[in-house]
Amino acid sequence: METEFDGTAACPRCGAHKHTPRSPELKASVTRRINRAVGQLNGIRQMVEEDRYCGDVLTQLAAVESAVKAISREVMRDHLETCVVERVRAGDEEVIDEVMGLFKKFM
Repeated sequence: METEFDGTAACPRCGAHKHTPRSPELKASVTRRINRAVGQLNGIRQMVEEDRYCGDVLTQLAAVESAVKAISREVMRDHLETCVVERVRAGDEEVIDEVMGLFKKFM
């Protein structure tokens, strides 16, 4: 028996995903940060291709990791302030389990 797609996960039939409107400011900030991290990764790829010193490569990898974590924190904050608040106000306490699962991924 097929179940109806409730919008909370990818639909097994059509692959549709949840939709979350984001502010233009958040989109711009996250996009800018992602582009910067991609540039850093491209630089690291070049360092590896040029046989640069391992310690220098690792330092740059740590910088990219830090940048990605900062992006995650920004998106998490927006998620908590918007999606989670709305769902809790609507009486959906299952969102707490979702948030705890997300926190586990970042700790």
